[in-house]
Amino acid sequence: MDGISQWLWKQEYWLPPGVVWDDLDEIEGSGRPLPRDLLLALPLAVGFITLRYAFERRVALPLSRALGVKDQVRLKVPPAPHLEAFYTKNSRQPTQNEITSLVNQCSLTRRQVESWFRNRRNQDRPSNSKKFCEASWRFVFYLIAFAAGFASLINTPWFWEQSECWRGYPQQPVQDVHYWYYMLELGFYWSLLLCVSVDVKRKDFKEQIIHHFATIFLLGFSYCSNYIRVGTLVMLVHDSSDFLLESAKMFNYAGWKKTCDSLFVIFAAVFLVTRLIVFPSKIIYTTLVLSMEVFEPFMGYYFFNALLLVLQALHVYWAYLILRMIYKFLFLGKVSQSIHHIYTPLTVFNHT
Repeated sequence: MDGISQWLWKQEYWLPPGVVWDDLDEIEGSGRPLPRDLLLALPLAVGFITLRYAFERRVALPLSRALGVKDQVRLKVPPAPHLEAFYTKNSRQPTQNEITSLVNQCSLTRRQVESWFRNRRNQDRPSNSKKFCEASWRFVFYLIAFAAGFASLINTPWFWEQSECWRGYPQQPVQDVHYWYYMLELGFYWSLLLCVSVDVKRKDFKEQIIHHFATIFLLGFSYCSNYIRVGTLVMLVHDSSDFLLESAKMFNYAGWKKTCDSLFVIFAAVFLVTRLIVFPSKIIYTTLVLSMEVFEPFMGYYFFNALLLVLQALHVYWAYLILRMIYKFLFLGKVSQSIHHIYTPLTVFNHT
C-alpha cells in the first residue's frame, strides 16, 4: 500500500516542475488544501440525498399540485407471466420475431401482445410529478449555489482578472467560504451520480454519466493541486445557467407553456454565452495559456485541461440540442415538449 500511495502522490504528477508538496506546507493556518478533505464529500452526498427525499415530498410535491401539474392516467396491463418475464429479463421492445414467439407461448393475439408491451412501457415512464420534483430539487441547489458562489467571488481579484489565478501559486491559502463551496458542490455531484439509476432517465444519459465523472475528477484534482481559484470560476460559470433550465422544466411539467418558453429563451442565451464564449475564452484560456507564464507543462496540466476540454465538448453537444429547440420554437412553436431531454447540469465543473 505504501508503494501505491507513493506512486499515486508523486509530485511530478500533481505539481509543476520546481514545485514540491512542501511548498504547500508554507500556507499558514487551516488554508492548505489536503486530499483527506475530499472524504467529507461522501457524508455530504448522503446528506444531500436525505435532504432531497424530504424536500421532494414536503415541498416539491405540494408545490406541483399547487401549480397544476397533472399526471397522465395509464392503463394497467393484465397479468401475463411470460410477457412480464420477457419484459424484465430480455427487452422492453421485442422484435417482430420475438413477438411471434411470445404469441405462441400465450393465449393472446399478436395485437394484444403488442398492446401489452406498449401499455407496460407506459407504466414505467416517470410521471410529471416525479419529473417536477427532480427539477425543483436541482433548481433550488443551483440557484443557491450560484448566488452564494457569486457573493463569495465578486470581490476576489481573480474574478475580474483571470491571470490572478496563478499569482503566488502554489502558496495560495483557501478561504473557508471557498472550501465549503468546493465541498458542497462535490457532495452534490456525488449525490447525483449515486441517484442516477433511480432518477428519470433522459436521452443524454451517457453524457450525464461522463459529465458527473469529469466534474468529480476535476474538483478532486484541482483541490489537491490547489487550483481552487480556477475551480471556483468553473463552478460559477456552470451554475449561472443551470437553475434557469430547471425552472423552465418545472413550468413545462406544470403546463405553463408561455412561461416555460420564455425561461428557456433566457436560459439558452445565458448558456450559449457562458459555455461557448466565457468558458473557453476565460477559463480554458487561463489554464492552457496564462498558466504557462508561471510554470512549465506537466502531467497534471495535461490531465486537468483534458477534462476541461471534455466538458467543453459536452457544452457543444448540449448547445446543438438547444439550437435545435430554438429552431422548433421559431418555426414550429414547440419548445416545451422536448425541453426535459436536456440535462446540462453541467454542470459544473461542472461540473456540467
